[in-house]
Amino acid sequence: MSKKLVAYFSAGGVTKKAAQQLAQAAQADLFEIKPAVPYTQADLDWTNKSSRSTLEMTNPASRPQIAEKMANMEQYNVVFIGFPIWWYVAPTIINTFLESYDFSGKTLVPFATSGGSDMGKTLAVLEPLCPADTKWLPGKMLNCVSEKELKDWLTALA
Repeated sequence: MSKKLVAYFSAGGVTKKAAQQLAQAAQADLFEIKPAVPYTQADLDWTNKSSRSTLEMTNPASRPQIAEKMANMEQYNVVFIGFPIWWYVAPTIINTFLESYDFSGKTLVPFATSGGSDMGKTLAVLEPLCPADTKWLPGKMLNCVSEKELKDWLTALA
């Protein structure tokens, strides 16, 4: 049986709730991807061209530091990676997370939350950040998803 992890970044709490529901449904461990410097409300103001989130998302080289690294990533075979959708992709802190570990031979499953966007170009941006033998499964938007929907999705992934 494979060991599963739900790793997530949540700016406002919505993705955290989805991650907690997913971890319970998948019987997976939970890990929060926290920025070394927490985001303020002003940092998250996407309408401000000078806000931290806007500057990060408009710079493809941006790699915000993560507060703590998971010490035992090698024990997981399946890693669900959750995040809010920013500018039709994952926040750049997810790039930092993916580049911080060796995901060779692992299965990665993205999930996201959004106020109105779908996953956009997320996979096209994330897949090249991992070794070629990383297996990516289709992602899913988990906005207000029911327990039954989660279980059906997990069954379909198996």
